[in-house]
Amino acid sequence: MNGNGDYLGFLEKKAQLAEGVGFDPLWMPDFLFDFQRDLVDWTVRKGRAAIFADCGMGKTPMQLVWAQNVVEKTNRPVLIGTPLAVSYQLLEEAAKFGIEAVRVTNGKVPSGARIVVTNYERLERFNSGDFAGMVCDESSILKNFNGARKAAITEFLRPLAYRLLCTATAAPNDYIELGTSSEALGELGHMDMLHRFFKHDGFVGRGGGRVFGKKTDWRFKGHAETAFWKWVSSWARAIRKPSDYGFDDDGFVLPPLTEHEHLIEARTVQPGMLFDLPAVTMAEQREERKRTIQERCEKVAELVEHSDQAIVWCHLNAEGDLLTDLIPDAVQVKGGDDDDVKEERLMAFAHGEIRVLVTKPKIGAWGLNLQRCAHVTFFPSHSYEQYYQGVRRCWRFGQTRPVTVDIVTTEGERKVAENLKRKAKQADKMFDSLLEHMKDVLAIRRSHYNHSEKVELPSWL
Repeated sequence: MNGNGDYLGFLEKKAQLAEGVGFDPLWMPDFLFDFQRDLVDWTVRKGRAAIFADCGMGKTPMQLVWAQNVVEKTNRPVLIGTPLAVSYQLLEEAAKFGIEAVRVTNGKVPSGARIVVTNYERLERFNSGDFAGMVCDESSILKNFNGARKAAITEFLRPLAYRLLCTATAAPNDYIELGTSSEALGELGHMDMLHRFFKHDGFVGRGGGRVFGKKTDWRFKGHAETAFWKWVSSWARAIRKPSDYGFDDDGFVLPPLTEHEHLIEARTVQPGMLFDLPAVTMAEQREERKRTIQERCEKVAELVEHSDQAIVWCHLNAEGDLLTDLIPDAVQVKGGDDDDVKEERLMAFAHGEIRVLVTKPKIGAWGLNLQRCAHVTFFPSHSYEQYYQGVRRCWRFGQTRPVTVDIVTTEGERKVAENLKRKAKQADKMFDSLLEHMKDVLAIRRSHYNHSEKVELPSWL
């Protein structure tokens, strides 16, 4: 092929597919709740969409039904990507609902396979041309991968006509992180989204796909906030509980959550200081964390001295190692462990075979259903999403017991804890904004799901 042909082929490969790829649902099973049927109906008709549904709202059955509809429409398989160990739970759910799904790790799609499940870490072994569509389970994890991994996943999605993103926290406390979801769906790219709806208070440049400047330097342009949420509502649906859509909350009521903050007195002070002061810079906060490892870990070991299961979230390798030594029946999942080992230990805890799990949020805080556990301990960090996801492994719809969260910190880390609380309030505000504008532009059918009537869309759609 000549040079011009090669270039045209390159452009065709890079091009996003046109809008309007959805279709009328072909299968809507009875096991879905009313609000789940409504969400699945919309996502199938949309073709490429996102569901931002809180933990325990049934994202797994919704994405399985969405995938089954695409399979029946195209007679081709659909791929579901998940965080580590989540694929096993997803297969258990598929079997419970009578949906045919298979786990594949080597990238070779078995003949006749309909729904294929794999971990994101193994996605590079697959060819997107083998699939009609893809579901990204716990899609918010994409922004936590390094740039190369995130870019590879986005590129994998690019030629696929059908795409579904499912997560509880698309952008828990930073509006502009919604650009990750938008780009993955073939909507506005991250930078295009920023420049359309936001302005930057300072110098902006490009380099290797990065934006120079702090995320907090971006703010809405004048009168752009409403337009922004309307745009998000055109490709995403958000729900915290069925009543957000006007349905009954029966069966979807969370048990009590109790959060205790334990302020530990450091045994040593910062060099040159007579008493502890709050750590201000990131370097000071890292030094504080390392200097107080022993006393913080001892407190956690004391807190989990009971017979029930507990999850102990940590951030440093030294924390994990010491916690495992201090807690006799604790099992640690390390970042350096083989993926198969990680999955085996995470699933053993999920099945009640391990009493205390010690690991980092970035390893095990996404996707897993750990409702049999009702006790979580945390060392605070600046990541609200890690905290939210870590707590929500246990405190989710379907949990029958009150859940306790113990936050162990020191005087020097007080500013970290305060920042986490600030982000929690910002997250609530963001989700409320999305729900408010979503309700303004959606007419939700509640009776018999009769979709034969023509839908009247707002002019901006």
